[in-house]
Amino acid sequence: MTTKRVLPPEWAPQSAVMLTWPHPGTDWAGLIKEVEPVFENIAKAVLRYEHVVISCEHVARLQELERDLNRFAEQSGFPGRVKAVPAPANDTWARDHGPITILSDDKPTLLDFRFNAWGGKFPSEKDDALNNHLLNAGVFGTTAMQQVDFVLEGGSFESDGRGTLLTTSECLLTPTRNPAMDRTAIEQLLSEVLGVSRILWLNHGYLAGDDTDSHIDTLARFCAPDHICYVACPNVADEHYSALAAMEEELQEFRQADGSPYKLTPLPWPDAIYDQDGERLPATYANFLIINDAVLLPVYGVPQDEDAILVMKDIFPSREIVPIDCRPLIYQHGSLHCVTMQIPAGVVS
Repeated sequence: MTTKRVLPPEWAPQSAVMLTWPHPGTDWAGLIKEVEPVFENIAKAVLRYEHVVISCEHVARLQELERDLNRFAEQSGFPGRVKAVPAPANDTWARDHGPITILSDDKPTLLDFRFNAWGGKFPSEKDDALNNHLLNAGVFGTTAMQQVDFVLEGGSFESDGRGTLLTTSECLLTPTRNPAMDRTAIEQLLSEVLGVSRILWLNHGYLAGDDTDSHIDTLARFCAPDHICYVACPNVADEHYSALAAMEEELQEFRQADGSPYKLTPLPWPDAIYDQDGERLPATYANFLIINDAVLLPVYGVPQDEDAILVMKDIFPSREIVPIDCRPLIYQHGSLHCVTMQIPAGVVS
């Protein structure tokens, strides 16, 4: 008897959101005071709707966090929603090292893909082992976890929940991830493991300061099975203009499984933000997180933030839009979606 596998969309009911907390042993060492409040704001926003799973390498700091966030949850009327686990980590990008959950005959199964820090760019052995730490700590209850010998990051694909995967060739076909596999082999593996029936490949799309080789979650996102929002650059003089205009044309050519075009919504283009060395940082409103009854939206302290909030309210009229200042996150080349991983319903209780 064949097992039916479904990769749920982000808007499917969730039990928790996973956060891997920054510590002084990571690249955040010089920015801890700036970045920890961002993580705290994300955790508190999530706690109003579902559980938070927090891991941290520094046990004393983890105990403080567990105490403070439990107090916040209790005062907010949601006691018992904080799950805290001591675990080593190289970095904080839970989207990419966290487990990917599928529904196997309607029951959740955790998939633990290999993580090699976006093609060996940084140390990753602790992050690659993190999901097993969480499993052994009992965070996932009785949910089974399957090891998959394939490098795949959660930020590199989007699911419509109906068998369609959206991704970028720049990322999935980079030879530093799975050098022995070509596009056909990768499509076959993803079809078998994730249960998807078709893959939409974007061949264009670019964000300055991005370490991930064009992760889809910084460029284009499913908002519903028939709706994609995407990053659009209106400034012809901007270095992003050509690549993002080409991406927009590709999105316009994409078709749903029934042959109809997608509804497409362009997102505002934030003013350029640079670090102290003059390097442009990857600020994008596409890096939002959908949770139960809400959307957490990264904002950056630029004039376009208000427009982004209005666009999100229009896209998700039945969800609360929660803006979170993520400017400190982009100094390490990621944003809100990159530091979170949702865990579907039925896993964390």
